[in-house]
Amino acid sequence: MKKVEIKTDSKLVLTNIEGFIKRTVVPFGNSAKVSCPKEFLGREVYLVFVNNEKN
Repeated sequence: MKKVEIKTDSKLVLTNIEGFIKRTVVPFGNSAKVSCPKEFLGREVYLVFVNNEKN
C-alpha cells in the first residue's frame, strides 16, 4: 500500500454536517481502519486526525 500524504497546513471549514462520530483507528492487516455504521456506505466522509499530546 502506498503512503498517503497528510496535509497539516490547511484550515477545514464544513457546512451541511449531519453529525459526527468519534472513533479510534485500529489495526487491520497491514493497514488500519475506522469502523462506521452501514447507513453511511457510499457517502463522502472526512477523516480528521486529532493531536492528543498534552502540553
